[in-house]
Amino acid sequence: MSAVPARIEGYSFGKIKVSGREYTRDIVVSPEGVLDERWWRREGHLLQVEDVAKYVEEYKPAVVITGTGYFGAMRVDERVESYLAGKGIALLALKTSEAVREFNLRAGRGERVLGFFHLTC
Repeated sequence: MSAVPARIEGYSFGKIKVSGREYTRDIVVSPEGVLDERWWRREGHLLQVEDVAKYVEEYKPAVVITGTGYFGAMRVDERVESYLAGKGIALLALKTSEAVREFNLRAGRGERVLGFFHLTC
């Protein structure tokens, strides 16, 4: 891991800035940086196991934070929570602005956190 963790510097509807770079598509972020700058889900407003499994298996986080959108429109399928719990991984599903704050807090403390951020509704 780099000495200075990736930091989400700003979020507004449809835009997120990570370590000096702005993104306009949904993204996946770890403290090491952006893992996927064009993250896409099987269904736009429903987070499913298939949408997170690849990243969870590769990164092995202690905590997954999901930004459910500006208005919180993206729902999290209950199977995602079961899948993560079975691996001993905590899940926080928050509106994206709140998820950004939580991600920065935990990454700053050195936690092994993985963030999935839906940027629009």
